[in-house]
Amino acid sequence: MKITGAKKGLRGALMMPGDKSISHRAVILAALADGKTEISGFLRGQDCLHTLKIFKMLGVEYRDKKDKLLIKGRGLKGLRKPDGQMDVGNSGTAFRLLAGVLAGQDFTAKLTGDESIQKRPMGRVIEPLHRMGAEFNGDKAPLVIVNNKNTKQLVGIAYESPLASAQVKSAILLAGLYARGETSVTEPALSRDHTERMFKTFGVRLRTAALPSGKHKVILPNGKHKLKGGLKIKIPGDFSAAAFFIVAALIVPGSKLLLKNVGVNPTRIGLLDVLKKMGAKIIWQNKKMLSGEPVADLQIVHSPLKAVEIGGELLLRMIDEAPIFAVAAALAKGRTVVKNAEELRVKESDRIKTVVEMLKGFGVSAAETSDGFVIDGNPELQIAAPLKINSHYDHRIAMSAAVFGLLNQKETTITDDKCIETSFPGFAALLQKAAR
Repeated sequence: MKITGAKKGLRGALMMPGDKSISHRAVILAALADGKTEISGFLRGQDCLHTLKIFKMLGVEYRDKKDKLLIKGRGLKGLRKPDGQMDVGNSGTAFRLLAGVLAGQDFTAKLTGDESIQKRPMGRVIEPLHRMGAEFNGDKAPLVIVNNKNTKQLVGIAYESPLASAQVKSAILLAGLYARGETSVTEPALSRDHTERMFKTFGVRLRTAALPSGKHKVILPNGKHKLKGGLKIKIPGDFSAAAFFIVAALIVPGSKLLLKNVGVNPTRIGLLDVLKKMGAKIIWQNKKMLSGEPVADLQIVHSPLKAVEIGGELLLRMIDEAPIFAVAAALAKGRTVVKNAEELRVKESDRIKTVVEMLKGFGVSAAETSDGFVIDGNPELQIAAPLKINSHYDHRIAMSAAVFGLLNQKETTITDDKCIETSFPGFAALLQKAAR
């Protein structure tokens, strides 16, 4: 991908693609529901298409009508043994959530993925699922989920998670649909709650509680669970996709950009809280609920930014936005410090390392720390040289570099940009549309 500098500010009104996290969950729960589910706003990126393809292998019928996805659910007990191994591509969400679903089946199945997936930690999901009675060969992709037909039913557990992880929590809750007894997950802080919201939309009873200790607990009661069909699910625009355009409009002079129908789930929008502290002008409009998720239109106006220090719970709510946040920090006045970000080292790339490398490629002073990075921002930064930035096959690094490239008076080339198709098909064209 080649990016040329924006001659004027970003302008106009844009619609973001459907939320990736919610799209995965919509397909999974629709497949396990009784009856048909209509999904609009489904993200047709490679990650979510892999999930859809896998459920077809498991016997789920669907029709893709471009603007709507119609899924004929097979019920909790209706999935069939797949013919061959199931490939999630580059999707850690698909792998971990499917491990939870497949743990409760009476057939053996094999999950695999690309080279990146085969390096990513899966033990954090395997361990609690094993405690529930699931059997696995190995703890990384390729992973065999062993037929448990001749063993007792999965048993619900009270799991104390050492980290706040929506993927771990979701895998356990999905397995809990097949378990005898109550299943609960306690996290040190509230991670993304898309699964809990969608469970409730499909008629599954859940209880949630914020504990006096600051921890958060979700409880799936004992009982025979059933997911209702006949629903129409509307998926909001992906906030993680919107983040690139939010930062682009903030850093490119003359920008005034409207992003419509963006998901603003409180567990996802830590970036907005941080940008507000930095001095960003972001105006919320038309707030409403869409299939259990809050959405709004966001108007972003170019703003001078100041440095911040972030970590802990706030970082958790913007972990996927760390690369594009780093671009904003590079143009902010002062030193930005990011800490408690060890999780970034086990994403599609080591994002602590690749973020710092990207920033240095644009002439920014940045350095790694053991659990994050430090950025010395420069609001007066001038870039006027042809540049080549390595994406390391990481879609968020590639898109962040493209946004930074809008400030280069010359051409910026981002290598291996096909990885963007995993989460944001059409990204380059949309960015050019806003910047022309």
